[in-house]
Amino acid sequence: MRVISGTARGKKLNTLSGLNTRPTLDRVKEAVFSIIQFELEDKEVLDLFSGSGALAIEALSRGAKSAVLCDNSREAIRIIRQNIEETKLESKVEIINKDYVEALKKLSKQNRKFDIIFLDPPYKSDFAIKAIKYILENSMITEDGTIIFETDDKNKEQEILKYKEMRICDIRKYGSVYVIFIRKG
Repeated sequence: MRVISGTARGKKLNTLSGLNTRPTLDRVKEAVFSIIQFELEDKEVLDLFSGSGALAIEALSRGAKSAVLCDNSREAIRIIRQNIEETKLESKVEIINKDYVEALKKLSKQNRKFDIIFLDPPYKSDFAIKAIKYILENSMITEDGTIIFETDDKNKEQEILKYKEMRICDIRKYGSVYVIFIRKG
């Protein structure tokens, strides 16, 4: 895995070994960032299920102002720190080693709002739907913000549509992966 574009272009990123994480494939990451490339400059990013931190690092490399990277795994946090150091993006990053619910509570107490939120949780979980609900209830996304949700279950779209204040503006399929772009409105 590598950083595709921007200030850290070409830097190889460390990944977690084992079956507990599933990094976003470079081709999926490249497609997502080609869609949002003009929305990144000076934006606040939340990468809630960070894994290796590849999505937030790519956003920062392409001009995002700052990023909060959250993961529950100590091993993931160790890898994230290595990748952040390697890409020299330390000054733009906050790392939270907590369960996603605890991380969201912490950020909500700080009245944090984000322009772009990446949700790439374990596929068979309902974590992303619960996270979206919490984010909406606590006004954690800006008015023109985007949630980018990666899943292997297109039926998650129906669960998202329950939230009337959000709309699905795009769904892309890459092999068995769906990337759902969600906005307010």
